[in-house]
Amino acid sequence: MMQGDGVVDLATSLGYLLKEASSALRLAMEAVLRPLGMTVTHYSCLELLAQRPGLSNSELARGAFVTRQSMNVLLQALERDGYVTRPAEAPVGKALPTRLTPLGRRSLATASAAVRAVEVRMLSGMTEAEQSAAHTSLQSMIRSLRGADEGR
Repeated sequence: MMQGDGVVDLATSLGYLLKEASSALRLAMEAVLRPLGMTVTHYSCLELLAQRPGLSNSELARGAFVTRQSMNVLLQALERDGYVTRPAEAPVGKALPTRLTPLGRRSLATASAAVRAVEVRMLSGMTEAEQSAAHTSLQSMIRSLRGADEGR
């Protein structure tokens, strides 16, 4: 919300509250992933590959909210450490489709359980109806912002 002089009132700003919630969620996720040798981006990449095998570097970067360059560095490390495989040459075009290895799947299963526990803790003070309403509201906000960006 804006105050009369055009300054954002942080105490009532929904955008600021969303950023604070996002930061708290990321910190909680990092805390449970760190002992597993993962970051949130590492986990996100594995989760995306489990749900959508064969994604390219660019698709993974978009899904994990990082740059292509950052994702490329991560993919090289994940491949070196045996979590993912990529073909030496692109089967079509330039994209190298990435897939999880058995080690990647096992690591993801452990990490997913830890992240799910964080989400359960985050939602513990909300009823199912409140969770559903929050989900609907957040989706609406995303659609509105993406729609506004597409119009430019």
